[in-house]
Amino acid sequence: MGRLTTHVLDTAHGCPAGGVEIVIYRVNPERQELGRDSTNADGRLDKPILEADAFVPGIYELVFHAGQYFRNRNADLPEPPFVDEVVLRFGIADSGQHYHVPLLVSPWAYSTYRGS
Repeated sequence: MGRLTTHVLDTAHGCPAGGVEIVIYRVNPERQELGRDSTNADGRLDKPILEADAFVPGIYELVFHAGQYFRNRNADLPEPPFVDEVVLRFGIADSGQHYHVPLLVSPWAYSTYRGS
């Protein structure tokens, strides 16, 4: 059975990003919140953010509250911050597979990829 997992790495400080709030939405055709969680000290969620019957083909968004994470770390940020809520929109074509969508983030940049 397929599932969606994620993790967050703080590239500015060279460590996992613990305490990042993440919200998952399905966008088919309207945006519907499916759940929310926060990363642990290892920058990961304790369980998949989406799995089982809720994990179906479609368009999704993960919203990472990176600006708040950096504020909590007392990072020197402008107001508003350059990187605040990071919205990643992606498609799930095969609900039988494992999709892993990590975020590498700093106050000035971010990147992602489909991991394993």
